[in-house]
Amino acid sequence: METLNHFAILAARRRLADDVHATPILSSKTLNQWLGHEIFFKAEGLQKVGAFKARGALNALRCYREFIGRFPERVIANSSGNHAQAVAWACREHGVPCTVYMPEATSQVKQQGTRHYGAELVLLPTRTAVDATAAREAESDGVFWIPPYNHEWVMAGQGTAAAEALDVLDSVHAVVAPCGGGGLLAGTLVTTRALCPGAQVVGAEPAAASDAFQSRKQGRIIALEQTPNTVADGARTLSVGERTFPFLQRLDEFFMCSEARIAYWTQWLTHLLKLQIEPTAALGMEGAWQWLMRQKQPRRVLVILTGANMDAATRQRVWQQDWLTQPPDSLGGGQCD
Repeated sequence: METLNHFAILAARRRLADDVHATPILSSKTLNQWLGHEIFFKAEGLQKVGAFKARGALNALRCYREFIGRFPERVIANSSGNHAQAVAWACREHGVPCTVYMPEATSQVKQQGTRHYGAELVLLPTRTAVDATAAREAESDGVFWIPPYNHEWVMAGQGTAAAEALDVLDSVHAVVAPCGGGGLLAGTLVTTRALCPGAQVVGAEPAAASDAFQSRKQGRIIALEQTPNTVADGARTLSVGERTFPFLQRLDEFFMCSEARIAYWTQWLTHLLKLQIEPTAALGMEGAWQWLMRQKQPRRVLVILTGANMDAATRQRVWQQDWLTQPPDSLGGGQCD
């Protein structure tokens, strides 16, 4: 298996070039004026399947063919949503049978999307049961398990999002991304260190799902006992991976985000950018906000907006309170916690 480094991400970009979108980089003049900084958004909600996960899934499947010499007989995946759709899509593109194990509480739109792309969907009561079943099935002959983050081929694919953006932007002072299992942040860290070594790399996760924050603090992987109750469903992982954790330890900053702040930025980014923003994507902006509150000079920041898949129940939860009555220029950081 390839080691995760800049050369692996360059190779991933070549593999993916013709089949994933080079998603746009957006900004809001109004937001920049309010904050006194330049914020650039890599809009991965406009990616295939509506999320950055398409990059990692397709890269992993094509790496298998490249290094093994053929496609697997069957692919399996464990996911709470976007990764499931990404693996199902990648397998459909190459005619590979696919089974996805998913928690029953996963959003309906992500369940339906996974089925739409042709995967067999198996719903299980808990995330623990999902992960255990995938690990057991991965022992079967001819099966290739594409996990959502804990795999070098997946991490390399995820790192191509930041690589595309940093090719376009002259320089930035920080790159910020959400943390679920840590695959995106691992790839982003490697890319940023290679292409923009002076920039800080910043992670953010829900305070209600603070396994990565606790793991960094204690220097070892800390797992949650049950699926966390956060509106950011893409960050409902129980723990980071043994392959992603070393990269998370090298991040420059890492912030926790309250549910109110996640809802706040989901609403405001949707309004300012005129895009659908799923709550997990809004984590990056809250992380950028907390980082910028510590800065004494104007800064240029790249935020990876990870996805745009949100069902009606999640949307209702996000809009329980109207945060658009409090524009970012009127807040001093965290007043809506």
